Amino acid sequence: MPDIKNAKILILSTDGFEQSELETPRDDLRAKGATVHVATPSGDAITGWDGDDWGQEAAADLKLTDARVEEYDALVLPGGQINPDVLRVNEDAVALIRSFVEAGKIVAAICHAPWLLIEAGVVEGRDMTAYPSIRTDLKNAGANVKDASVVTSNGIITSRNPDDLNDFVAKIIEEVEEGRHLRHAA
Repeated sequence: MPDIKNAKILILSTDGFEQSELETPRDDLRAKGATVHVATPSGDAITGWDGDDWGQEAAADLKLTDARVEEYDALVLPGGQINPDVLRVNEDAVALIRSFVEAGKIVAAICHAPWLLIEAGVVEGRDMTAYPSIRTDLKNAGANVKDASVVTSNGIITSRNPDDLNDFVAKIIEEVEEGRHLRHAA
């Protein structure tokens, strides 16, 4: 059975990520022994959003276009309003997300990040949750919207907000340790 200590996980983000939604998965997964890389559009450090103002910087490990799906077990998409809204018009970001799903890899999105899943065209028929203000967007894209701290559907993990981070990270670990499954886009 796979172990989180052997996992490689990619976090895709840009400026305006919800501070805790990048830092908690990054730090908790690293603490469990996973290798975690942060990819940004430019390959440079990015700045978070914390409360009602700019937060702390997060170092980048690589440029988005240098990320290779086959090198990772999972993809994590932090929320915040700004980060996913900017990334969903970035064709390289959307293509990378779609490639992870098509390869049967785990994709975990929290808060507003399911906007990216909608843009990638991978939500139809799946059970999902998100921040309340984008649940209608998910429903309109064909998802079965649930109100739960974490929802998993064919390898895609979604959560609602920073209060769900413990459940979100625990589910990422559980899915990675279950091993690679054949997952189909709905």
